[in-house]
Amino acid sequence: MTIETEEPALTVDELAARAGITVRTVRFYGTKGLLPPPVIGPRRVGHYGPAHLARLELIEELQRQGMTLAAIERYLRRLPPDLTAHDLAVHRAVVASWAPEAAETVGRAELHRRAGRELTDAEVARLAAMDVLTPDGASYRVDAGLLRLGVELLDVPLSQEVVLAAREVLLEHSRAAAQELSRLLRDAVAERAAEDVRSLSAHMHPLVVQALLTTFQRSLRQELRGWLTE
Repeated sequence: MTIETEEPALTVDELAARAGITVRTVRFYGTKGLLPPPVIGPRRVGHYGPAHLARLELIEELQRQGMTLAAIERYLRRLPPDLTAHDLAVHRAVVASWAPEAAETVGRAELHRRAGRELTDAEVARLAAMDVLTPDGASYRVDAGLLRLGVELLDVPLSQEVVLAAREVLLEHSRAAAQELSRLLRDAVAERAAEDVRSLSAHMHPLVVQALLTTFQRSLRQELRGWLTE
């Protein structure tokens, strides 16, 4: 298994602290094959990069969904071996969407830790405008599934107005797709009992989300390729 090792500057202690787990857990994941080995630098010291941290966050999210380590191992094995930290963050956001909407209340220091960097007041305001977090007195209500992606958007060379407009486009079309899919499923299961419908919905949700993500990525890639060609 290979992994992106851009800026492999974290020691195992620093990686564990950033991920909110113990060093022993990091090493255990390594022995189980859930986490690829570090880059060995001078003095034979192992260093970890952003993709290692993103993979640990994905593992944490999968555990929150109730998956066993064996199931997580199978899930990670099916992923392409060269996923970047951004790709892994997208997968984590998809996994987080399987569960009912939930947000956590954290302080400023914890917000910085989860974001992976110190956030300025202006950056916090931008994240709030994107509905990634909501100020709550001296704390913040944070959508953990979106935080990493929101932080990455802070570095995209686009104005906040463009980012928010893009968000509205995505919301509008995703709602339309959800309504159409809901109508199709409702018609398909009209004769089923309520328990059967709830069971089918629970199984379909992650599949539909993954399908939407995949088709959108392919469509966007084609559009960008055409635009760049022109």
